[in-house]
Amino acid sequence: MRMGTVLAVLAGLVELLLAGPWGGCHADPVTHSAAEVHAFYYAWYGNPKTDGHWSHWDASVMLRGGGSGAGHTPPGDIGATFYPAAGLYSSNSPDDVARHMAEIKRAGAGVAALSWWGTDQTPDSQVRMILDAADREGVKICFHLEPFPGRNAETARVAVAHIIDTWGAHPAFYRHNGKPLFYVYDSYLVPAEQWATLLKADGANTIRGTAQDALMVGLWVKEGDGKALVRGGFDGFYTYFATDGFTYGSTTAHWPTMEAFAREHGLLFIPSVGPGYDDTRIRPWNGANTRPREKGAYYDRMFGAALKANPDMISITSYNEWHEGTQIEPAVPKTAAGFTCPDYEGLEPGWYLDRTKYWTGQWTGK
Repeated sequence: MRMGTVLAVLAGLVELLLAGPWGGCHADPVTHSAAEVHAFYYAWYGNPKTDGHWSHWDASVMLRGGGSGAGHTPPGDIGATFYPAAGLYSSNSPDDVARHMAEIKRAGAGVAALSWWGTDQTPDSQVRMILDAADREGVKICFHLEPFPGRNAETARVAVAHIIDTWGAHPAFYRHNGKPLFYVYDSYLVPAEQWATLLKADGANTIRGTAQDALMVGLWVKEGDGKALVRGGFDGFYTYFATDGFTYGSTTAHWPTMEAFAREHGLLFIPSVGPGYDDTRIRPWNGANTRPREKGAYYDRMFGAALKANPDMISITSYNEWHEGTQIEPAVPKTAAGFTCPDYEGLEPGWYLDRTKYWTGQWTGK
């Protein structure tokens, strides 16, 4: 037999072996959908036309993470480095919320993770409006449980029960493999032993196996937080912060190690990516954590690192957290009170929506 024929036969045998159930090279790749891309969404903005007063644009309230914007005087001067192209909108305006959901869809994200501070700050009437607007665009809503006053394992259970019982039947209510999903911001503020009473199957106040069972996703901040999340019974973790290097969890170089930890413990791994960070209009002392956008290069690096880390889902920080400068919502330049809000470094106002669409397409294969 000629050498060429021998080589051809061997090549054919190798191809046959790889095509069989024992070969991995031809295995179907893992596919993802837009429902596995979640954009953090904030519904805390108000203006005099809709609400009778400014809310959050003046940043006069104390913000999550400390700092306040007392002294800002909208509409020209606001507690944010960037200025929204749509103007200072209201989160209680059906037209504004409809535009938000359309833009989230444009960005290729299938889910908006609604910041929820309790029914006093995030009333049911507002939640219904947001869900209805999301449904019209084919977007789903999950909930981001903030550290609302008095939050502990018991009050978190009450919150989860209220949200599921009230909104679980809405067509825009998000479920993953049949279960609602909740992000829990600053989950470390409640000891793991308390979370275990809620999230472990044998916990004294467990949700497991009940009508309120849900996927609970805790925040990984410090290096050892993964072990605490396991002890607490969480179903997964996310990293939230858009500043690469600010925390252990938000450091992209750590994501492969965190992904391996998730696989070892059967947890969902949901890294968070952002286009940049600048909160110096509300926290002037925090310039060390500013991350310039670099005409989109910073966003590209974070998104690329997330895809390489083999996550279960990807979260985007954020659609519209203007105070911290992490928004992908369109922005325009504006000068007032001696300060100039920049544009996106010459990029068109909606560039980050479309760049998100590019990366979500890489994720979903579309």
